[in-house]
Amino acid sequence: MLEKRIRREDLKSKVVSAEEAAKLIEDGMVVATSGFTPSGYPKAVPLALAKRAEAGEEIGITLLTGASVGDELDGALGRAGVIKRRFPYQTHKDIRNGINGGSIAYQDMHLSHLPQYMEAGVYGDIDVAIVEAVAITEEGGIVPSTSVGIASNAVKLAKKVIIEVNTSQPLALEGMHDIYLPEKPPFRKPIPIEKAGDRIGTTYIPCDMDKIAAIVVTDITDKVRPLGAIDENSKAISRHIIEFLKKEVEAGRLPENLLPLQSGVGSVANAVLGGLVESPFENLTCYTEVLQDSMLDLIDSGKASVISTTAVTPSESGLERFLDNIERYANHIVLRPQEISNNPEVARRLGVISMNTAIEIDMYGHVNSTNIMGSRMMNGLGGSGDFTRNAYLSIYTTVSTAKGGDISSIVPMVSHVDHTEHDVMVVVTEQGLADLRGTSPVERARLIINNCAHPDYRDQLNDYLDRALEKGLNHEPHNIGEALSWHETFLKTGSMKNLEAKSCC
Repeated sequence: MLEKRIRREDLKSKVVSAEEAAKLIEDGMVVATSGFTPSGYPKAVPLALAKRAEAGEEIGITLLTGASVGDELDGALGRAGVIKRRFPYQTHKDIRNGINGGSIAYQDMHLSHLPQYMEAGVYGDIDVAIVEAVAITEEGGIVPSTSVGIASNAVKLAKKVIIEVNTSQPLALEGMHDIYLPEKPPFRKPIPIEKAGDRIGTTYIPCDMDKIAAIVVTDITDKVRPLGAIDENSKAISRHIIEFLKKEVEAGRLPENLLPLQSGVGSVANAVLGGLVESPFENLTCYTEVLQDSMLDLIDSGKASVISTTAVTPSESGLERFLDNIERYANHIVLRPQEISNNPEVARRLGVISMNTAIEIDMYGHVNSTNIMGSRMMNGLGGSGDFTRNAYLSIYTTVSTAKGGDISSIVPMVSHVDHTEHDVMVVVTEQGLADLRGTSPVERARLIINNCAHPDYRDQLNDYLDRALEKGLNHEPHNIGEALSWHETFLKTGSMKNLEAKSCC
């Protein structure tokens, strides 16, 4: 069994326990790992490292991953107080609490930027890379598992490499990866991807054998997350987008099979893509960062021919379906490093249609994707900015209200800005769709308010805009002292509906 996983005889002497491997990690080190969403992340060594801290050892690290990871990494190390600095994205409640409580320093950043920061030494030397693999080839190449993320960058830059060979991950994943790393400027060349399915690299991560410090064999499975049920709001958002895309095809602005699709994660995003299964569109392609259940549906229905991504992250039932049919899916899926999956150059060349979700959107089209009420970090912007800024068509979705209607997701001014009015082309809620292309700020505001805001808040929003316009500055007017009063009212009273009526000037 292990012969198929570790194919070089000289490496078998490096097989040690997770506890022995974890001893290679010291206080103050920078550790970079595989993993992107709860897929393909190391598990056994982080759990052993957490036990050292729980036993009283003082140890704190800077942790770099592709994106969010599973409980065995973010959760275990976060609860043990091992993570002192965290980049570039997270979704775990223990890490989120540490960030908002001030015990973990965190920078929310574009995922495509992280490999470049690592290469430039922004975080200092990468002391240890921990990478999950399905196998190590005869040449010493590391075959990643269900994600790539920054694994190839970590292996290239780290002083030492620990490989977790995970026997729960099927060997049939081998061949699905396409590993390619750009050169540093000024020697960087164009990335030769002209279609979503183009392969330009190797099926394994090249690795200097002298850097492999330990190999750990484990069978701990990916802890994928359940997807919420597709509710009526999500279905309505999906219908609005599909009708819009049909009209774009009729207008000649999109080909009949659209352009490569990118979608964020979560139930709404899953529902939007799921709606395409019943649509008239055929021969679709995806150039994205995460494969969810709906993309498997698109493959199964014959609607999608290629999914390019950096991670396979279905639900529990979706993972079971993926594993049961992995040989067939392998013909349609390409797993790339996130430096390539999220690369702005490639997204612009392919003409990606990006679809991502927002916490709130203001009447001029600025989007807050990350901070609740402006101050409480939720997750991070992930790859949304990588795609939004460079998409052929950028779409943001949100349900028009939250907290049982006490929060309007359409507000006069967002409490935090992740994506600006200059990058956001289309806004969609269950109420309707606003195409913002070719509009002035005030035209945008009327479209967003009247098409997308919940009826309970439309009069208040139009009233705010009308009074702002009466001040005589008519390009993008605001009542500055009042602009964030919607958030302040919610924090004080528990509902934005308790806003006091205002008079002009």
